[in-house]
Amino acid sequence: MERTWLGALRDVFRSAARHKVISALVAVCVVATFTVITVIGSTSHAVSGLNAEGVGAIIPAGKPAAPSFSFPELGHPGQQVSLADYAGKPLIVNFFASWCPPCKQETPMLARFYRTEHGSVPLVGMDENDTKANALSFAKANGVTYPLAWDPGIVAGSAYDVAAMPQTFFLNAGHRIVYHVIGQITTAELHQGIALATGASS
Repeated sequence: MERTWLGALRDVFRSAARHKVISALVAVCVVATFTVITVIGSTSHAVSGLNAEGVGAIIPAGKPAAPSFSFPELGHPGQQVSLADYAGKPLIVNFFASWCPPCKQETPMLARFYRTEHGSVPLVGMDENDTKANALSFAKANGVTYPLAWDPGIVAGSAYDVAAMPQTFFLNAGHRIVYHVIGQITTAELHQGIALATGASS
């Protein structure tokens, strides 16, 4: 790829003597295009970090404070799912919706994790832009037993800057975000996030 671009640049500058104005414009376009491609390429690997399955990006979050939330708990009228309920504890916050295709693949794995590892690290689901009926049917079909907060107005999603789902945030005991996975989470990423949230990786 480098030889191709270098060759293209040499051709552009050789023709500059004959067509100065046109060549200058072409040269600018070539250099700009090369710069954009280089930046995008380096960003996709160094910053986004697509996981092995190519379905999400792992982003070190720099430990910002997690926005607080309190929403009705699906299937439990009169009860709330609140960040404050987990004060002093690490927490996994998963944003999902019943209509989200990757969520349909991810949720059964999270449900199995919660059933087998119940008590290790609490997990809550944030149902965004959904109906209660669809969300409850989705949860039942996938064996979900962890608490689900119903957020039809995407209030929590906006606070956490969630533009697409699923997304999973790992909070430490001080409720600072230590790990963030965009897209369908893998088992390896789940355990990595738990290690960071509990301090087991340090």
